Amino acid sequence: MASEVGGEQRCGTGARLRDAREKAGLSLAQAAESLHLDPRTLEALEAEDFAALGADVYVRGHLRRYAELIGESPAQLQELYARSARAAHPDLTRIPHREPGRGAARLVRGSLQGLAGFALFALLWWLLTTPGEKPQPLATAALPASGAGATQASAGAAATQASAGAAALPAPGATQLGLKFSGLSWVEVSDASGRRLLQGLYAAGSAPRTVSGAPPLRVVLGNAAAVGLRVNDQPLALAGLVRHDGSARLLIEGDGRTMAAPPRLAHGD
Repeated sequence: MASEVGGEQRCGTGARLRDAREKAGLSLAQAAESLHLDPRTLEALEAEDFAALGADVYVRGHLRRYAELIGESPAQLQELYARSARAAHPDLTRIPHREPGRGAARLVRGSLQGLAGFALFALLWWLLTTPGEKPQPLATAALPASGAGATQASAGAAATQASAGAAALPAPGATQLGLKFSGLSWVEVSDASGRRLLQGLYAAGSAPRTVSGAPPLRVVLGNAAAVGLRVNDQPLALAGLVRHDGSARLLIEGDGRTMAAPPRLAHGD
């Protein structure tokens, strides 16, 4: 048995093994041959590199056999190994952990806020960059001198005010389109020749608009649900023609037949 100097507990496992082997007059190769082990296994034991030996059960088995070969106490070496193993593996249950889920929730909430901000920015950009309806100059007539002419002019002006927003009767062969607005919507109307009849952004309560031109009329509505249409004074239903984003692109024939317009035609290119 190896001598005790103040107790074996003050020596490391590896040092105890090495000292006992040297006192027994054995080299690593000789000891390994006797135990039918690879010399690197004994080197790992003496270097206390227990992780290189695999599971705990293998380490304890090699320690016991090596201790018996060189005359050391297997029980004491096992106890030394157990102490070093406990020191090398701290109690992970005492390490604080972040509460799961909060980080993911913040990430999802931040993504949703970012998407909402982007959608709002896109809407504002569309409203600010889309050209509004260009004002048309009003035709002026010479004022009559006096008397009956003045009376007739006043009557004509009153009639004009009463029919504000209405267009003149359509020319023969033309298609008439009336528009009434219940909410904010972008509108663009052009005739078969590409001539733009109406364009602008209209809010709820805007005066109704009536235009006429050679069919087919090409119509773009930014918020189709907020626009009521009448073709040749007949109501027009948009069932099946409104896109998933609420817009509509239409071709309206002279007889009132309406169909979805290809993207190229919808913009009057």
